[in-house]
Amino acid sequence: MEIRDPVHGSIHILDEEIPIIRDDFFQRLRNIKQLGFSEYVFPGATHTRFIHSIGVMNIASQAFDRLFKARLGDKNFRRLKETFKLACLLHDVGHAPLSHSTETVMPKLSELNIPKDFLSKKDLSRDRQATHEDYTIKAIVDSKFAESFNLVEKSFGVQKKYIADLITGHTSDPSYFTIEGVNYFPILHQLVSSELDCDRMDYLLRDSYFCGVSYGSYDLDWLLDNLEVCVENNTAYLGINERAVVTFDDFLLSRYHMFIMVYFHYRAVCLEQLLYKYFKTSPNEYVIPASIEEYIEHDDQHLMKILRRSKNKYAEAIIKNQVPQKIFESFNEDQEKVLQTIQDYLEAEKIEFIRSSSSGRLSKYYVDESATHGKFPMKVVRKLFNNPEKVMFNINEATDLFTKFSKSHAVNRLHCEYDLLSEIQKKKISELIR
Repeated sequence: MEIRDPVHGSIHILDEEIPIIRDDFFQRLRNIKQLGFSEYVFPGATHTRFIHSIGVMNIASQAFDRLFKARLGDKNFRRLKETFKLACLLHDVGHAPLSHSTETVMPKLSELNIPKDFLSKKDLSRDRQATHEDYTIKAIVDSKFAESFNLVEKSFGVQKKYIADLITGHTSDPSYFTIEGVNYFPILHQLVSSELDCDRMDYLLRDSYFCGVSYGSYDLDWLLDNLEVCVENNTAYLGINERAVVTFDDFLLSRYHMFIMVYFHYRAVCLEQLLYKYFKTSPNEYVIPASIEEYIEHDDQHLMKILRRSKNKYAEAIIKNQVPQKIFESFNEDQEKVLQTIQDYLEAEKIEFIRSSSSGRLSKYYVDESATHGKFPMKVVRKLFNNPEKVMFNINEATDLFTKFSKSHAVNRLHCEYDLLSEIQKKKISELIR
């Protein structure tokens, strides 16, 4: 089967993969928009998780072929390639309506009854709220959707457990990923989820294209051509050739610019805050089921139908794309102090407001651990003239962007129905802003 994609051109789907893509659970992604409320700001941003997921698998296939081009005839590498491709294809299959916006009303993790093999020790010790990743794992390993994997299991020896392992980032059986004494699990997981993964490689180009902006552009071909397999202590990690470090910098900056200009656009963020207020004030109108088989019915259309029928004022505001006016926006600590002063005044006057914070980090390395001591560190490879040996070092030694963007970049905003305020209140807010 061939799919025509406006971003990547022709994408070829193997016959064994067709039952997975045609399954109702994967087809559900046709009705879940990639960028949630962003289409209210960028009307072209109506692309879906469906085509994004296929695009990620397409990039995954190219990345694997360029990393292991000398081993593609090996049966074991064909099995790893298909396992990896399916992990990329299915990484988003558990997304709820409007993508991330509805995760706040998901049930407790324990209600999903995910097999314990796929839960971390931390998950087993506390009953946190479920996420779309949890629904993804449940769908792959414990649902009717799992029946669509029969052909890839028969043809390639792929096992669903290891598809899920590549998504979660931990495996209890590394032997499945070990060939001739080298464990390839880390490098494959990094390409599923890391600083330089196939997911980001696709969504930056795709989101930029459909939003009609250029912020997400970068040189995909050069990055793929310069991916490297870095083996240390019989374990393979993801690396890039030193000549592509500047392109990697451009990739990081493209993501940062997309976050600031698109993903954190004030209208989209405020609409999301209105949705949270709707959930809080009408808690029984929309409920995400713990049953994976019932979950299949929950897509954007399902939620929007409920919002249209609701008498809740926040639901009505969302449907009509009516967000409260933005009265102040802060980009640094001094401005945030002014914002807090305005917020204090609004609270004292009992004026309803929305405060939104668009915070994110350029690099995952700064969420919990540094690039040097991360779980699966990314490498840079220097090839010496007339020397077959590779010199490998961690990515943070090759680019200073990790240091430059190590702190959270946050944009804080205050919204309220400014036109409904009294003249005295308007005047006071103007004085505080000055």
